[in-house]
Amino acid sequence: MLLDAEQTGSAAGLHPNWKADDHLIAVLARNAHEHPDEVALRERDQGIWQEYTWADYLDVVLAFAAGLEAEGVSPGDIMMVIGDNRPNLYFAMLGAIVLRAIPSPAYPDTPPGEIADQLAREDIELAMGEDQEQVDKLLLAREKHPALRLIVYDDPRGLTTSPPPGTAAFEDIAAAGRERLEKEPTLRDALLARPNVHDVAILLHSSGTTATPKGVPLKHGHLLAGVRNAAAAGYFRQGEVHMAYLPTAWVGDFAFSVVAGLELRFIVNIPESQETALHDLREIAPTLYFSSPRAWSSMLTRVQVGIAESTPFKRWLYQVFMPFAVELERARLKGQKPGVMARLRRGLGEFLIYRPIRDQLGLSRVERPYTAGEAIGEDVFLFFRALGLDLRQFYGQTETCALAVAQSREDISLTSVGRPFPGIEVKIDDKGEILIRADNVFDGYFRDEAATAEALRDGWLHTGDAGQFEEDGALVVLGRVSEIVHTADGRRYIPTYIENRLKFSQFIKDACVIGAARPFISAIVCIDFEAVGQWAQENGISYTSYADLSQKPRVYDLIQGVAQDVNGKMPEGLHVARFVNLHKEFDPDDGEVTRTRKLRRELIDERYADIITAIYDGRDEVDYEAHITYETGQTGVIARRLAIRTTEGGG
Repeated sequence: MLLDAEQTGSAAGLHPNWKADDHLIAVLARNAHEHPDEVALRERDQGIWQEYTWADYLDVVLAFAAGLEAEGVSPGDIMMVIGDNRPNLYFAMLGAIVLRAIPSPAYPDTPPGEIADQLAREDIELAMGEDQEQVDKLLLAREKHPALRLIVYDDPRGLTTSPPPGTAAFEDIAAAGRERLEKEPTLRDALLARPNVHDVAILLHSSGTTATPKGVPLKHGHLLAGVRNAAAAGYFRQGEVHMAYLPTAWVGDFAFSVVAGLELRFIVNIPESQETALHDLREIAPTLYFSSPRAWSSMLTRVQVGIAESTPFKRWLYQVFMPFAVELERARLKGQKPGVMARLRRGLGEFLIYRPIRDQLGLSRVERPYTAGEAIGEDVFLFFRALGLDLRQFYGQTETCALAVAQSREDISLTSVGRPFPGIEVKIDDKGEILIRADNVFDGYFRDEAATAEALRDGWLHTGDAGQFEEDGALVVLGRVSEIVHTADGRRYIPTYIENRLKFSQFIKDACVIGAARPFISAIVCIDFEAVGQWAQENGISYTSYADLSQKPRVYDLIQGVAQDVNGKMPEGLHVARFVNLHKEFDPDDGEVTRTRKLRRELIDERYADIITAIYDGRDEVDYEAHITYETGQTGVIARRLAIRTTEGGG
């Protein structure tokens, strides 16, 4: 089965400037030919760093491709890939690409039911799983989708004694491929000649906040154009040291760890596990580092917790130098230059505080730190810039290969996301929607002509995001156009705009703002357990669980203060008038948020209808029955009494 490569016209006609032999495998082969002994990829395995040169990289990819072809894989076949970052998962994706087959990554925490849905939607017969856990999920999914004929696994632990039918080890497939390559002298060159710049290189997916995730096919030409545009803007440099820890199903990982890694010969480092990533980060000391606003905020919380638990002298040093640096950075963003004494104090702080903290975090060598995905809190943004990191924001979507707009060193702002990269056009239409035209904009959704026609019109991608340009030409992203709603008295607002500002606080992990057709705006808040727990410890507040902590009166005071601070920055009538602290976090396994933690509003409105009704009835508390499912499959009900708080001046 081949993807519809001509959803909007012939492949070559869409991009006449692309060259047929300019594709990811050709770039990999060039690196292996010109820099065979240069380290391309490193993985920490049982504490020891295992290295792959560019020659190794290509050899494994071609061996796996040859083995896959012997298993009957053909052009257009789709291969699910599921697991954490592992060299063999990357090799497997590129091996499939050699055969003009298409990797389709899934998030590692995707449950069997959702896996089965993706297998069926995409007619998938082949999957690559990281380990026994993923293989077990794929086997359960196969019961609903028996067309899944082959499951390849990387880590053989638990699978070697009696492998389940229809499974095979990555190493066995690659070994069979190597044997083919030895017996067929012309096969290696034939494999390298297979791909084409117009082939789909990977099938990624939208977040699926309101419906089934849409498939987003990205071709070699799209991906290479995106990386080259970003490199032309100084966003990437050749030879970056990069850590691959982002989910393989997210466009950013493929764009950074694979495409930019190949095109610019990065040294890509893979941590031993997600649990050791922060420890490994310090040992890797990357020069390029991307993280979401949520992750940057968690890192700040970790610093604050560490300082709170350190010696009195270190706490004193932190209080002397860190607030000073933050205010200095705030002044710099306003165009003010520091005086001589300020520069001297900044230099002393670099030696005593800033550099040691950067080193402790593993960011001592980072020259290009970035954040994207949602708005970042002012306190978080200023903290890391004050720490001496040139933290910058960027904007992109899966449909643009993640790369479209970014801040340069000269146009740092707390509100905008910067200017378009070279080769990218951006405009705002009459409805306030951001439109993008470029070679890295995809050509249409997978098997969804209606969605394609809606997104791609007259050569422009309609992003679905509302935005505006500042006077200096920088782009401001306001939120999703589809989420623009009105209160009962007709006041227009975007919930995500308010939610992001609530989440700027380290004490709030998630928030769902409610107010469409309502007399006022309210919010369901999920506290950040780590940050609020540390605050509670410092303030002598005992608690037994997340639910218990969330309902403490002083925690309500804390969250009320955050809400009132946000209210002070919002127009009259768009204040959060009432809120409730939920007894639990929003959970992707419960369907309340996507795997990328975007809210599924309709489900939240339905599930917490009793709480929402109590908020608007003016009640001070509500009894809520939470239905839960245990790991055994048994279900139960837990009754919770939740307080509801009114903010001062929140009308």
